[in-house]
Amino acid sequence: MSNLIKTVLFLILSAFLTHLIPFSDVFRNLDTMIHEFGHAVATLALQGEVRYIELYANHSGVTYSRVMANWSMIPISLSGYMMASLFALFLFHVRAKGKEKLGLQLMTLIAVLALVLFIRNEFGIIWTVGFIVLNTVMLAFVPRWLRDIYYLLLAFLTLEESVFGPFSLILYALEDPSKAGDATNLSMVTPLPPVVWGTIFTVFALMCAGKAIRIFLGGKKPRRAKMLSGPGYGE
Repeated sequence: MSNLIKTVLFLILSAFLTHLIPFSDVFRNLDTMIHEFGHAVATLALQGEVRYIELYANHSGVTYSRVMANWSMIPISLSGYMMASLFALFLFHVRAKGKEKLGLQLMTLIAVLALVLFIRNEFGIIWTVGFIVLNTVMLAFVPRWLRDIYYLLLAFLTLEESVFGPFSLILYALEDPSKAGDATNLSMVTPLPPVVWGTIFTVFALMCAGKAIRIFLGGKKPRRAKMLSGPGYGE
């Protein structure tokens, strides 16, 4: 069985299992936040202006911005899905090293920055504040085993959304090319049609997901024992 087929089957299974967990659907907006934050960071890096970000209950989002040159739309439009895929991969790298706490801290930091700088609609604000509060509780007040389970849930939900999101662009592009989001934006400034851009996003996402799954199946690296000195040690 090829790695691609294994990746797709693993993603379908994990999507089914995570949907059985109560309230897991709420956390799927994490991928949306990362996606839109990627657009915002790329816009600022290219000296554009980010007006605001909106997150919606159906897991979609939009970044309203202004840029000076048409060519800058290419890296800005690429940044959303690609940052989401890379971030999902990063979460599994962090888990493999046993540093789930660091991963949660980074998620929380991004959420704080997005809330303070960009997010302005009611649902987006409520969701982001709730996510920050819950992460803070997980970091400060719960046992490690529970925090690690919570982290793994977020990692898998982000991984699934990072793949199924761009795959949906292909379907949107086939149905109505004008409504394929970032793929449509890219088609306006490049010769490639939306369905091709949707396919490019999906292939990149599957590559990242395949690597993330191999990291997960490889298990955590054992922590090194700390060297202790003093009476009773090293004698």
